[in-house]
Amino acid sequence: MKTAVVICPGRGTYTRTELGYLKRHFGDAALLAVFDGARAALGQEPLSALDGAAAYSVAEHTRGDNASALIYAATLGDFRAIDRRAIEVVAVTGNSMGWYSALACGAALTAKAGFEVVNTMGTLMQEALIGGQVVHPCVGEDWLADPARKAALLARVARIDARDGHVLALSIDLGGMLVLAGNDAGLAAFEAEVPPEQGRFPMRLANHAAFHTALQAPVAAAGRARLSPELFGQPKLPLIDGRGAIWWPGATETEALWDYTLGAQVTEPYDFAHAIRIAAREFAPDLFIVTGPGTTLGGAVAQSLILANWRGMGSKRDFQDRQQAAPLLVSMGMDDQRTTVTEGETR
Repeated sequence: MKTAVVICPGRGTYTRTELGYLKRHFGDAALLAVFDGARAALGQEPLSALDGAAAYSVAEHTRGDNASALIYAATLGDFRAIDRRAIEVVAVTGNSMGWYSALACGAALTAKAGFEVVNTMGTLMQEALIGGQVVHPCVGEDWLADPARKAALLARVARIDARDGHVLALSIDLGGMLVLAGNDAGLAAFEAEVPPEQGRFPMRLANHAAFHTALQAPVAAAGRARLSPELFGQPKLPLIDGRGAIWWPGATETEALWDYTLGAQVTEPYDFAHAIRIAAREFAPDLFIVTGPGTTLGGAVAQSLILANWRGMGSKRDFQDRQQAAPLLVSMGMDDQRTTVTEGETR
């Protein structure tokens, strides 16, 4: 039996190619009906309707109140599909919104409670829509560690943030990428001052707010007012949060978990790269399994492992050679990789 750390993706992963993902992969029709009923009671479009739409709509499918719930359901369905006869899940982590999904996968939240948390926070963020995000690489296309380049980018961010009327800060350390968040003035200044790269960076993220910054304090306060600490329980699996801290089964203070999830997790930078480094060094899994939807988080996981010098990998080529010889990373959003970890599939 192989051991695995499961990694839950965040916003931006349910894209055009994922339309119909729940129909293809979510195996619990009764639970999906519960999610649909909860949304209908709030006047929101059911997930089955969004997932079953004739065409993908950026305006609809990337909204926080829609995207968060779609991603949560897809993630939970994939987590449940992992074949536990062949794979022992030893820990769970996630990126940004993926922390909420990780809580449900690790059983600190029930499936229904997890949906309530995700749908509530996604809705609150969409209603407020404070600020935005932009993403930019801090390593080259070879994925070699470049501390000087990263430091220079963060110094530029600090200089822009110091200007009157400008807000800009690190939102997520995504390994080889920096996700920055701020107000329009701060984001526009960064976009104007940083030379374009790879034909697409710096890249503004559609329908994203200034997640993981102090600008989200009103959203965090509203979330704490609506979501009770009683929703949270002892996890059944170790959970690695956005600081790299581990919440252990049987030793978790559930009110502290609630406080972090609806406090620092919302208003302070999310260090995904550190969470992956801790996952690798603390649990030394055979596999890192990234649930769906989407496939974009796999690169960030690989970059984070390279930056941690995990098993001697120091570059993109090192990772590719290791992956080809004995796969270390499985992306469930890719059908050929999905079948290697799902129950009833040929390995």
